[in-house]
Amino acid sequence: MQRIAVLGGGESGVGAAVLAKVKGFDVFLSDMSTLRADHKEMLDKYGIPYEEGGHTPEKILNAAEIIKSPGIPDTAPLVAKAIEAGIPIISEIEFAGRYDTSKKICITGSNGKTTTTSLIYYMLKNVGLNVGLGGNIGRSYAFQVATEHYDIYVLELSSFQLDNMYDFKADIAILLNITPDHLDRYGYDLQNYVNAKFRITQNMAAEDCFIFCSDDEITIKNLNQIVIKAQMLPISQEREVEVGAYALDGRMRVNYGSDPYEMEISDLTIQGRHNVYNSMAAALTGKLMNIRNDNIRKALTSFMPVEHRMEKVLSVGGVLYINDSKATNVNSTWYALECMTTPVVLILGGKDKGNDYSPLFDLVRDKVRAIVCMGVDNAKIHAAFEDKVDTIVDTMSAPDAVKAASQLAVEGDTVLLSPCCASFDLFKSYEDRGRQFKEAVRNL
Repeated sequence: MQRIAVLGGGESGVGAAVLAKVKGFDVFLSDMSTLRADHKEMLDKYGIPYEEGGHTPEKILNAAEIIKSPGIPDTAPLVAKAIEAGIPIISEIEFAGRYDTSKKICITGSNGKTTTTSLIYYMLKNVGLNVGLGGNIGRSYAFQVATEHYDIYVLELSSFQLDNMYDFKADIAILLNITPDHLDRYGYDLQNYVNAKFRITQNMAAEDCFIFCSDDEITIKNLNQIVIKAQMLPISQEREVEVGAYALDGRMRVNYGSDPYEMEISDLTIQGRHNVYNSMAAALTGKLMNIRNDNIRKALTSFMPVEHRMEKVLSVGGVLYINDSKATNVNSTWYALECMTTPVVLILGGKDKGNDYSPLFDLVRDKVRAIVCMGVDNAKIHAAFEDKVDTIVDTMSAPDAVKAASQLAVEGDTVLLSPCCASFDLFKSYEDRGRQFKEAVRNL
């Protein structure tokens, strides 16, 4: 019986372990941290041995293959040893793809992938298709492959998940944009990150479809250097597109097949320039999946924003509070500020991933009344913005940040949590940060 070791006992790792067990492997799971109670229950249910609070190398380095959770870098000591020993290291997505014959719609990008993934899933589910949702969102893809059956999967894929994918193939791949992000994991070399994103196109054939943003400078610069056999379908807000989608003069048009789709941008339920790109990618996917125009329209005019992405929480004393905790990079925060129409008290901060804040300078000067820092080390934010706004204050928790923001905001303002940074200095995840923010707002 072939042995598989799983590193990391979160949603991804536990799902991969269950699939390995179901497929007859000798499985062992190991996590440096404490496992969640429900994850332990699942491992026990399937009779999968595990350890928590540390790794036992001899129980891992004797595996024929290691499935590594995306949050663990290749520089982790045990991973480095496994690489040195020549043990293949793969992702949960790569492993699950071996046992899944469904059609796969895969979405990546520095920003917008959760919204686009959720919108496509919503559209397909609404017309009664047998569709699953997974990857970097929702339940583990591997666990679903082990325990359920879907004809189609809509998968959000992060660069970390793409890093350890080799034979996996998307039928429809979407690359929304590439902006500097996670550079701490990529040797502070943007090209390494770009190469990871483009892995979404690997193994694609001529009958497959690749949707990309032709307005995105980094994508276009690299498109000509990477061999992609799939049909190329651009989306743009700067020029008309013959086959693909574009939005100009307040209207969106999708050109694919014999029946183009058109609508007013003002009819979209998710607004802002970034969401026009997301909506075009979703509508074009709908056309590729033979969804009727009226059903594409229904989805685009009824879909609501996902949690932690420009999520309106409450208005308190005439001040609107928005939770954009999923904005973990500069470009996400740029998009959030770009669609603001009122003065903003901006909550920034967290674990910096090598951020260059300069793209935000003009927007901050024009729209931001004050900045509330919420992080362990805010020195870089102070240095970047001290001459752009009159007030910058430091806080160390969601309640303190919300309280400080409420004192700085006046009626008609928006308090925007759009942190630009990862959450791991003060919170378990961006979801934990967003929920603590919402709780603090409700307690005002």
